[in-house]
Amino acid sequence: MTRHLQVVTTVDTEEKAQEIARALVERRLVACAQVLGPITSTYWWQGQVESAQEWLCILKTRSDLYEELERTLTSLHPYEVPEILATPVAAGNPAYLAWLDETLKR
Repeated sequence: MTRHLQVVTTVDTEEKAQEIARALVERRLVACAQVLGPITSTYWWQGQVESAQEWLCILKTRSDLYEELERTLTSLHPYEVPEILATPVAAGNPAYLAWLDETLKR
């Protein structure tokens, strides 16, 4: 696994997205949390197709913090089955990646 990750999740309100973003940054599990939305998500749930307005959280972290981040995010998340997807960062601005490392929990 690469050293840095970009993790995404979605929630049903902007307020909840901002609450999650702030909590994860304060705990230094993510160096930066961006909230985008509203977006429209269409998905299968309990045997039928659903559509919902959601807010997308994009979270920047390191791979060694992922398990703790996932546990914390799951505990804060309002959904029964939260979307939590991590994508490895293949490359990035060295100065930005250094800032991530300095900012995140050790």
